[in-house]
Amino acid sequence: MLAVEGLTVHYGALAAVDDVDVTVADGEVLALLGPSGCGKSTLLRAVAGLEPAAGGTIRWDDTDLADVPVHRRGFGLVFQDGQLFPHRDVAGNVAFGLRMKRMTGRAERVAELLELVGLAGYERRKVTELSGGEAQRVALARALAPRPRLLLLDEPLSALDRALREQLAMDLAGLLRVAGATALVVTHDHDEAFTLADRVAVMRKGRIVQTGPPEEVWRRPEGEATARFLGCGLFLPATVTDGTATCELGSVDLPWAPAGEVTLGLRPNALRLTENGEGGPAGKLLRSVHRRDHVRLQVRLDGSDQVVDAVAAIAETPGDRVHLRLDPDGLAVLRRDARQGE
Repeated sequence: MLAVEGLTVHYGALAAVDDVDVTVADGEVLALLGPSGCGKSTLLRAVAGLEPAAGGTIRWDDTDLADVPVHRRGFGLVFQDGQLFPHRDVAGNVAFGLRMKRMTGRAERVAELLELVGLAGYERRKVTELSGGEAQRVALARALAPRPRLLLLDEPLSALDRALREQLAMDLAGLLRVAGATALVVTHDHDEAFTLADRVAVMRKGRIVQTGPPEEVWRRPEGEATARFLGCGLFLPATVTDGTATCELGSVDLPWAPAGEVTLGLRPNALRLTENGEGGPAGKLLRSVHRRDHVRLQVRLDGSDQVVDAVAAIAETPGDRVHLRLDPDGLAVLRRDARQGE
């Protein structure tokens, strides 16, 4: 198990990582999720031994890694661009760590890993002939080949186009489970973090502000700043009674929400057009924009200047009067004092 306690990393006077505690259990995948510059990659590099710690400890089981060099920590690393060796073929890249450790059965292990990542038969392929997704699969196979006790992945999919990134995230989630890997994944992408991880740790300004299962972090962000990072743009006071939340835009079933006074965070898909064009809050449609799998709407609510986002299955005509309903899939619930405290 990886245990990080009180870790601090300085860049000059700046604390890039500030008194961080985090653990990764054996066989667990933990995602460090946060915006660019929050310190998540620095934290990963410190765990790898690539950045010196100004304070705190990094342990594997009961062993303090402070004096253990990078190559003796038994960790595998996968970076954003894969960093494959261009002068070696696919098999040569995958076998690199095996040769360094003088492990036997290298050809069999290479074949096993290539089959695992969906590249069976690619042994003799030049890495310069690979697509971006194939190259990242080879990088993953290379990292897994020597059976590292911890796999460190730093934005492993961010260089890929969106469609490929989504597919490879699904594949990678399956691969990590099949391999039984213990992994720490750094990403700024919500979908990637929630697809890959057993737990998500949200970082902001060098600190971990919330850790929990993906569903809990998504539904119950610890405060407004985290909720905004997770897509919420509108916040409304609400009361939850017997699993139903009621706010100025109506009522919605939220059986997982705590009873009492709360704040609802609304993501762009929290409001939808009503199926029959009736009921719910009404307003004038200002704009209708096609997205990949839905139509994004902007609606000015009747009797106010408030403009809200909504979604629909098909385009509507700007100027039309529309009715909206709350959709629980687009809602987050915050403690009332959590929002007021930020």
